[in-house]
Amino acid sequence: MSIEAKLLHLQAIQNLLAPYRYLYCVDLEATCDEVDDSESPRPLAVFPDQMETIEIGLVVIDLETLEIVDEFQRFVRPQINPILTGFCKELTSILQADVDSAGTYVEVGQEIGAFIARYPNAAWASWGDYDARQLERDAGFAACPSLLEGLPHFNTRKWHAGMYENRPKSLKQTVESLGLVWQGTYHRGIDDARNVASIVKEILA
Repeated sequence: MSIEAKLLHLQAIQNLLAPYRYLYCVDLEATCDEVDDSESPRPLAVFPDQMETIEIGLVVIDLETLEIVDEFQRFVRPQINPILTGFCKELTSILQADVDSAGTYVEVGQEIGAFIARYPNAAWASWGDYDARQLERDAGFAACPSLLEGLPHFNTRKWHAGMYENRPKSLKQTVESLGLVWQGTYHRGIDDARNVASIVKEILA
């Protein structure tokens, strides 16, 4: 990829972000299930269209300084499948007790609404489009607005793909390919959000 092409892509990203003061880097974890090859065949306990958010991590970047200025993390109590599968607990390191004591999607939505009100004029970004789809799915289950309703969403995986010829498959591989230090536990909402923020800062710096 030529330097000119990279500069054009960077300029396009900067133009997208120009109207905003803040960027929320967001990552969600959700209920899930998978049948391991070592298991006897069984039906899934959680189907993909039933996945519910169980953790939201949000990191606020000040786009004027490219500094992280705040964070938000909450577990969310699932309603359709309130008991986490073994696969989900192993993948995310989230415990049953974490979600049992958590607020509902609506309650966490009220908390996040109060939090982001402190950082107006914002857009949000995630690694891929999954998180945006998941928030819409959750809102449908709860019959309420999406947690980030009305805010523009950007796909940072596409930003990275336009800037670098090396296109690792996972968020962790991408962080490491950029020479950045992975922060925290993989497949944890707040830690993954911090690492998405690191990639965004690297792209925009």
